[in-house]
Amino acid sequence: MKDLIPVLRTIAVLSLGFGMSPVSAATFVYVGNSDSQDVTVFQLKDNGDLAPVASVAVPGPTLRGASLPLAVSPDKKFLYAGLRNQPYSVVTFSIDAKTGKLTHTGTGPLVDSMAYIVTDRSGRFLLAASYDGNRVTVSPIGSDGVVGATRQIVPTLPHAHCILPDHQNLHVLHTSLGGDVVYQETFDANTGRLSPGNPPTVSVKANTGPRHLLFSPNGRFVYVIGELDGSIYVFPYDPKAGSLKARAQVVSSLPTGFSGKPWAADIHLTPDGTLLYASERTSSTLAAFRVDPDDGTLKSIGSYPTARQPRSFQIDPSGRYLISAGQLSNRVIVHSIEKASGKPFILREHPAGKNPTWVEAVDLP
Repeated sequence: MKDLIPVLRTIAVLSLGFGMSPVSAATFVYVGNSDSQDVTVFQLKDNGDLAPVASVAVPGPTLRGASLPLAVSPDKKFLYAGLRNQPYSVVTFSIDAKTGKLTHTGTGPLVDSMAYIVTDRSGRFLLAASYDGNRVTVSPIGSDGVVGATRQIVPTLPHAHCILPDHQNLHVLHTSLGGDVVYQETFDANTGRLSPGNPPTVSVKANTGPRHLLFSPNGRFVYVIGELDGSIYVFPYDPKAGSLKARAQVVSSLPTGFSGKPWAADIHLTPDGTLLYASERTSSTLAAFRVDPDDGTLKSIGSYPTARQPRSFQIDPSGRYLISAGQLSNRVIVHSIEKASGKPFILREHPAGKNPTWVEAVDLP
């Protein structure tokens, strides 16, 4: 792949400027590295370069976890890192708005190994999904950004994997990879309490393995990626009821001619909601789709090479760049997104820590 980068970089540079907004001078990328238990901090430059800022250790147990999930507070003042070995905990870092640097603020308890963490839309509660513990949890967040003792535990079918609040902060969706369901919960933003929605779950095809999900920027659609078969489900979303409507489409994120064992991972939309990308670890590819603005359905653009074993990737707030982390290469690759075609061209490659498993991209004020 390194031999391709100079050629593809030239193509990518020529392809910039297809209606995308310029990258802010204060766009920072945070990469969670599981095996080195640290966060690599980069500043994303306007030309797509990642300028190294710092490598910050995440204090915690000597034994490393399977991944290092990250989350950013809605006000962008705090970064959270979940530690997946005992004593299970979530570390809070304050974010310097000018430099993007991280300062350890405190550590709070978690009841289990969490595969996914996120705050609610107010930043007052931490929501977490435990793959190993088969449950999701809600914890309060103090004014200093530090997470308090878990307030609620909700058992799930096997392998909870993702949890997200909707745009109104009135409902929460979370996945069970082993149960092939998406849970629908009502969320009390005052107390942080979850209660079953109506209906409480929506099923997908057996052995899909729903892993990650995301809401469209306008909140009208929900996309769910299946780890076990590489499928992507498109659901219209009813924000009043907090529920998924009948699925509109199921497409594959697997590359043409794929013959291995599917191992799909992450899924993201550009900020304008016009393009969707999904990562597949066995083939180390990104599947690209154009989104129909009316019904949310997807039209395949193709599959493209990316970092080796891309467990996580992220799209920067300008929508011009996609940053993919390779677990097997200990490197991140920056793709430039060509607006006209939606193709993610490889632009640059940068070293990260050991076993990078999470990427966040933040525009700081």
